[in-house]
Amino acid sequence: MRIKLICVGKLKEKYLRDAGAEYIKRIAGFGKIDIIEVQDEKEDRPDALMIEGDKILKNLRSGAFVITMEISGNNLSSEQLADKMAKLAVNGISDIIFVIGGSNGLHESVSKRADFKLSFSKMTFPHQLARIMLLEQIYRAYKINQGGKYHK
Repeated sequence: MRIKLICVGKLKEKYLRDAGAEYIKRIAGFGKIDIIEVQDEKEDRPDALMIEGDKILKNLRSGAFVITMEISGNNLSSEQLADKMAKLAVNGISDIIFVIGGSNGLHESVSKRADFKLSFSKMTFPHQLARIMLLEQIYRAYKINQGGKYHK
């Protein structure tokens, strides 16, 4: 299975870049993972969300299963995410694309393209931290599906 994260903006702080690199290294033991960073737009631009959305949509591959991270999305346990990923693989889906918007969220065109909308919680998290949290949950899902001890 190939995983791609499309993220608006870069990880700016070293501790976040280090955490991201660590989880990417761990996930790579299970399959291919790519991170695509699209440039975030200035928040005061009235069309910022639309421009970011267009950049995201250009990076979506047809045939891939797209999961957007949205506050209004579905809350899943780690086990449920692992199960969802396993079922996608069984059903012949080899590419999963997770999308994390910027500080303004996601444009409706990206949300409409989603095959599934996922939420960590009703709380708002910084998009940079959400990336680390998502990477950790992807790694955890692989470990759960493998029967590993990490999940405990």
